[in-house]
Amino acid sequence: MSELNKQGNKLLKLLADGEFHSGEKIGELLGVSRTSVNNYIKGLQEIGLDIYKVTGRGYQMANPIELLDEKIIRVLSHNKLVNVEQILNSTNQWLLDKIPNISNGQTCIAEYQLAGRGRRGRTWVSPFASHLYFSYYWRFESGIDKLSGLSLLVGIATVNALEKSGIQGVALKWPNDLYYQGKKLAGILIELNAQANEACHTVIGIGINVRMPPEQAKLIDQPWVDLSSLSTQKVDRNRLSATLISELQTLLPEYEKTGLKPHLQRWFDLDCFLDKPVNVLLADKNRAGICRGIDESGALLLEIDSKIETYLGGEVSLRLR
Repeated sequence: MSELNKQGNKLLKLLADGEFHSGEKIGELLGVSRTSVNNYIKGLQEIGLDIYKVTGRGYQMANPIELLDEKIIRVLSHNKLVNVEQILNSTNQWLLDKIPNISNGQTCIAEYQLAGRGRRGRTWVSPFASHLYFSYYWRFESGIDKLSGLSLLVGIATVNALEKSGIQGVALKWPNDLYYQGKKLAGILIELNAQANEACHTVIGIGINVRMPPEQAKLIDQPWVDLSSLSTQKVDRNRLSATLISELQTLLPEYEKTGLKPHLQRWFDLDCFLDKPVNVLLADKNRAGICRGIDESGALLLEIDSKIETYLGGEVSLRLR
């Protein structure tokens, strides 16, 4: 399933304005009985849209929504390789399935993910037209060896894009999360396709909470925050997508040449755990120490008894003590 059917799209566009629309009006638009209207409403509710009914007034979207627009994103980002899809299993998988027949900068953004995923197999809650579900392809000719710090660079690029969109105060948590005052705002999932001594295909997945519907919020088992609660201005997902593309287009070629070193100070400035007591959780043990940032490879620096230990990503997690 890659899109709503014709009737579903008609109903979506009608309700997107956030105004009340009577069941009779909807029935006429869709060419169905008023009894059937409720089934179409339920269909939209099942993909995370917050729609309610008031007797005598009709149906209303809890908040007006602005849909993603492929043409707008292409123009603003100066990138013709942008695809906007309504419904996908995963934007990352959409790109992975097209390797090696895609070019640097190929971007996939979806309104809704059926099987969005995060690091270590976690599910990313993906209500329709509420957040940003974004994936970006880049081929590293230098191979896989220098990519251990890539998720950290992508975190910096994402913070840059948010700041240029008017969102201040976002911090980074090693190795792939964005936080605001201790609550998760966004996550990064990078998936690789590579053979030894060959170019490395990378798909960079970024999920950003933009406007969390109340019902979907109940499914999340950790503190979270969304962009709508951080700004008095409405967040334009099209402009945010384009700004994020522009940041990646600028930073990725530079990273391939110089690595993470030019960005270390920026990371230290954004690191929300720097110089704080933390636990490093591995598969079979827990190491307690002080977070001292990262090195040029992107490895976490943990101070224990005045000695520094280093940890790379994978099955390693970081928690405040």
